[in-house]
Order: sequence, then structure tokens, then C-alpha cells
Amino acid sequence: MNVLNSNKLNNLKQKYINDEKNIVVRNALLNTRISSLVQNQEQIKNNQNMFSIEIETMPVTYQKQSGRCWIFAACNILREKIGKKYNIENFELSQSYIAFYDKLEKCNYFLNIIEELMEDSKNIEESQNERTITYILERGIEDGGQWDMFVNIIEKYGVVPKNVFDETYQSSNTGEINSLLNRLLRKYASEISNTSNKEQLKEKYLSDIFTILTNCYGIPPEKFDFEYKTKDKEYKIIKNITPKEFYEKHIALDLTEYISIINAPTKNKSFNELYTVKYLGNVVEGRNITYLNLNIKEFKNLVIKQLKEKEPVWFGSDCVQFGDRKIGFWDVKAFDYNSFFTTDFNIGKGKMLDYRESAMNHAMVLTGVNLEEEKPTRWKIENSWGEENGYKGYYVASDEWVDKYVYQAVINKKYLTEEQKKLLDKVPFELEPWDPMGTLAFKI
Repeated sequence: MNVLNSNKLNNLKQKYINDEKNIVVRNALLNTRISSLVQNQEQIKNNQNMFSIEIETMPVTYQKQSGRCWIFAACNILREKIGKKYNIENFELSQSYIAFYDKLEKCNYFLNIIEELMEDSKNIEESQNERTITYILERGIEDGGQWDMFVNIIEKYGVVPKNVFDETYQSSNTGEINSLLNRLLRKYASEISNTSNKEQLKEKYLSDIFTILTNCYGIPPEKFDFEYKTKDKEYKIIKNITPKEFYEKHIALDLTEYISIINAPTKNKSFNELYTVKYLGNVVEGRNITYLNLNIKEFKNLVIKQLKEKEPVWFGSDCVQFGDRKIGFWDVKAFDYNSFFTTDFNIGKGKMLDYRESAMNHAMVLTGVNLEEEKPTRWKIENSWGEENGYKGYYVASDEWVDKYVYQAVINKKYLTEEQKKLLDKVPFELEPWDPMGTLAFKI
């Protein structure tokens, strides 16, 4: 056992004092953020907002105080289809509509899972699934999600324009409603093993949850008129359509043709294998979440293929690492913590995932890449943090940052190689609920 006694403390202190550089560092840190002091200004020049392949897209959106990045990113891709089809300059789909049904379905998903896991037990301690139940109760339901979860909602409920089902304060500031819903779900879990009529109890809770959601978000429309103006300022209207008709006829993008690829070089994941995460989902009868794990070279090659065809790419990353929100870039070389503290902070990508130093926490859209001799040097990103920062809300990421902190991308199956397509027919390996590949779905 390594005890931190007075002798060791004195040695540490003397070593610190003997290094005169620490005087400068300590004084510099007195009133300044660390990241501001270690930022490499020269490296910023390498993150120019210029790209050899660039997709023209609409102005950025703003998710406000919510964790709906995955919904915003997916809706940003779908709206480009409508924009091109109807010659619309600026347009948004209702992220709130998707979020309403996602929360409703997630709550139902939770109720079903807890009932299944706690079957034949009176409480958590008696269950053989104690760790899993504890994890699911701690996690509850949150704003986050995954591509397949978005597809589940769209296929079941369709989608509507934002002006048909607009934001409310609660949809944009979700902390309180999430807390209240999770309180109800945990209360249900505490009661489920002691009731003789589980279905009746479940229906009661679903009724309460629906009421809370509707009061906070509004009543989702069953039919609506699609009104818009073209770039030529010509007014158009398509009357009396359902949300599903709007998706199937006016967006007409087969989302089932898209697959999530990941780059997760961890101990428990081999490349060229298909994976899923246990108890990760929203719609009980919906499609499972699946990932095809590829090495980073193959991963980026598929992304570039899709960008070359002028099709943006939904992706998941760790956005808190090595970024400057105001300037609008991510670059591992732009922040030199190692030299400043004379310490090696570098960790490999696989170990960062295994040891929880990094995980997916934000979804955005890749809309461009700069290639030099067919090799990427930087990437263009459409974010959902509003227009105030970056290049009117668009960001730049260095290729090295993409290598280290991008974990997932959604690719049309047609861009996969024949060997990769065959892998999609395999039965996916099931990862534990707490695997880092599931973290984007638990974003608050």
C-alpha cells in the first residue's frame, strides 16, 4: 500500500519548488483558463474554413438547453431533401415532435424492461439482474439518442415542419421534465413487484406520462397543411396531410438503407464485426441499434465516398475534447497541455473508451472535407448550437481530431464494399448496457 505520509509530501513539495518553471505556470493560472494558456495560435491557421469538397446546406439550428443533438442532426439531413425538392431556402423540421414521441416511447420501453428484469423478485436486492437494474434506474430516460432510435420514431409517427409543432420552453429546457419523468419511472419500478395487475399499473403510469408530455410539448398534430415559400418567393400549400404522409411522400428518404459504422478499437470489439447494446432503444417493436465496427481508414473512406456524392453525414463524437467553441474548431494539436505542465496526457483511442476518458456525447453533421492527394486534412461540421459561434454555427475539425474523437457515422449501404455488406447479415454481438458505444443515447 502506497501511503501518502509527511516524508513523501515534503519530497513532492521540494521537487515542485526546485522547478522554477512552476512559478510562471502558477502565476499564469491565477486568473486564466488553462485552455486559453495552452492554445497554439499557429495551429489555428491550419483550420481554415475552406474545403475541396463542400455541400451547400441551410443555416444552422439551435437545440438550446437540451440534449437533442441527435434529433437536430438527423432532421438537418432530412430537411435538405425537402429544400432541394421544393426549392426552399431555409426550413426546419419539428425536433420537438420527434422528441415528444421519443420520450413517450422511451418511457414505455423503460416500463417493459424493468418489468422483465424484476420478474419473480420483490426488490432489486433479490434480483439476479441487480447490477443491470441499478444501472437502468440510475440512467432513467434522457434527451439523448441514436440514429436507429430516430428511424424508429420517423417510421412510426412521421415528421412535421417546425411551424406546425413549434418549440415550447419545456422542449428547449428539458432538465425539469426529465427529472419528473424519471421520478415516475423509478416509482413504478418500486411498485411493479408488489402488484397483482401489472398491466393496469403500467397503463396508469403511461397515462400520467402522456399527460405530462402533452402539457409540456402540446398536442401533436394528426393532420396539417404544409405551407412554404420557394427561393423565388412563390407561396405554396399542400393541404390536409398526415405526418407519415409528409415523410413518405415529401421527404421520401428510405432511412432503413442507412447503417451506423463505428471506430471503437477497444478490447471487447473486433473490427469487421456487428454490435448492439443490450437494453438500448426506444420503440419496443422498433429496430435494434446496430453498429459495424471498422478501422479508422475504412471508416473515413466511407464518409468521404458519401460526401463526394453531395450527401451529408450524421456522426457522433466527443465534442468536449480539444475544441474552441467561440472560434469554431476542434484540433488536438491546438492545445499543448503536455508542454505547459511537463506531463504526458496522451491516451490511445481504445484505452480512452475502455477507461472512460472519452465517449460519444454529441451528434452533428459532416458537410465537407478538404482533400490533399485524396487524403483528408480537415472536415466541415454543421452543428446545432446556433449561429453565434464558429463560422455562423459551422465548425472545422482537424483530421487528427476526427481520428481520435469521432466514433460513429451513418452511411448509406450502397457505399459499403461487398465484403462490408455481407457483415450486415451477421447476428450482432451484444454489448453490456454500460458500454461506451451507448453513451450518446444517455445525454442529458
